[in-house]
Amino acid sequence: MPVEPLREIVGPAGPLEALLDEPEGAPRAACVFSHPHPLYGGTMHTKAVYQSAKALARIGTATLRFNFRGVGSSGGTHDGGPGEMDDYRAALDFAAARYPGLPLWAAGFSFGSWVAWNVGLDDDRVPVLLGLGLPVNRFDFSPVKESTKAKFLIHGELDELISVRAIRSFYSELLEPKELVVIDGADHLFDGKTSEVGEAVEDLLKDWEA
Repeated sequence: MPVEPLREIVGPAGPLEALLDEPEGAPRAACVFSHPHPLYGGTMHTKAVYQSAKALARIGTATLRFNFRGVGSSGGTHDGGPGEMDDYRAALDFAAARYPGLPLWAAGFSFGSWVAWNVGLDDDRVPVLLGLGLPVNRFDFSPVKESTKAKFLIHGELDELISVRAIRSFYSELLEPKELVVIDGADHLFDGKTSEVGEAVEDLLKDWEA
């Protein structure tokens, strides 16, 4: 019988609507990818999140996307950060249980990157942090400046919320290993450029050994 696709996982405030993109062969890592700010339309179906998840699957990484509390059919209500971090921890625990022994990669887009990186920093199972459109001028990313975990950043050249200058300044303060890719002509949502985001994810991580 065919395997029923994943539709939800257990969350601290109720079920979390979820999707799982798996590679064709045995996965080499498991990634949890969180979406942009829900009060501004962010969901697990946001195009750059979708393209990133598909790219990660192509390079052998099982990728769990989920809707934060209060988004789509996920239980609970928006909490501004702390509750969403609890949701992310639950998603990481789900991935760890489903793929025991594999490294966990913490990834997110905008608000979701702040959630993912803060949780991932404190979790010894997580060696890799991936972030799209990091809102470094809106949320506190200072803890990551002391981290030696691998950090991969993708940013839009024309990001109207966080300038390339701001992201380059932040990037300069990060410890190695780290990589930054700037997508030419892309705004904060990478509108019209999401396939290039997927390509960048693939290029950055296809040969990474965690």
